[in-house]
Amino acid sequence: MYANLNDVEDRLGRPTVDPVEARQVNAWIGDVESLILARIPDLPERVAEGVPTAAVVTMVVCNAVIRKINNPDGKVSEGVDDYQYRYNEQTRKGDLFLTDEEWAMLAPASSSGAFSVTPYGEPDRARYCYPGGPLWV
Repeated sequence: MYANLNDVEDRLGRPTVDPVEARQVNAWIGDVESLILARIPDLPERVAEGVPTAAVVTMVVCNAVIRKINNPDGKVSEGVDDYQYRYNEQTRKGDLFLTDEEWAMLAPASSSGAFSVTPYGEPDRARYCYPGGPLWV
């Protein structure tokens, strides 16, 4: 594991005093790390080589968990009169998600040279998995 409850608490700025919340946060940490490993199965080897560093992986995992803690329903707007709400587009992909920038930090482009081509956008999309299975094959 790259992140733990203390890492999340440090970044969140408060302790998780409720044991139910602590168990939930630990479960979410495991879920986020599983999502990362599903897409980047050689992450431990990459971390051992220093790209990305363990600190970067910890930060990315904690960021995803804190997003879930701060906005468990994934709402981006809410109304009052004739109550309305709108969900974040990412919630369609699952409750826990990493941003494109976070994925890029975990799997930075490794080749560069006079004749190398690095596609713009989300790296290694073919292995990006959703809870229901791979989106692209």
